[in-house]
Amino acid sequence: MSRKLLVTIHLYLAAFFAPIIVIMAASGGLYLFGVKGEMTRGDSIVVANVQLTKDSAALDDQVRGLLSQAGLNADFEYVKAGSSSAQTRPTSRDYYQIKNLADGVEITAMSPDLQASLMELHKGHGPSLYKWLEKAFAAALILIMLSGLYLGLQSPMLKQKTMVLSGAGLLVFVVLALL
Repeated sequence: MSRKLLVTIHLYLAAFFAPIIVIMAASGGLYLFGVKGEMTRGDSIVVANVQLTKDSAALDDQVRGLLSQAGLNADFEYVKAGSSSAQTRPTSRDYYQIKNLADGVEITAMSPDLQASLMELHKGHGPSLYKWLEKAFAAALILIMLSGLYLGLQSPMLKQKTMVLSGAGLLVFVVLALL
């Protein structure tokens, strides 16, 4: 592969994914600084005399039925189940939290603000199509970094600086990871 082609690929990938990199870094950084966003709880509805099943294959259909029975919008992609509760997904937009009670199930509408929504996307809790974008983003980010390193190492003027900075970055990562 020619240097010109590699630079072009590096540039196109970096330019295309730059907005995603900035948004992910900003939302993740805000989260680490304690700005985690908020999930607003809506009104809860109790549906009596039912319990969430432990059968994950039937859970999506059961939750759709419960939401319809309660007169709620049953538009979701899938259900993520816990030991005694479940959530409709994606949770990067309005969703429902469903909990088993002694005499039925409680359905609570949840609504994330912008930061909470971005964090849910960051964690991979977004729509399925967005998850494919995140997978492509991960592969592209690896290619961007590796091609940038390769280009730096191939340049006589940048080779030593690239090696020193990459080595320092690796050293900082290893030292801090082992603390």
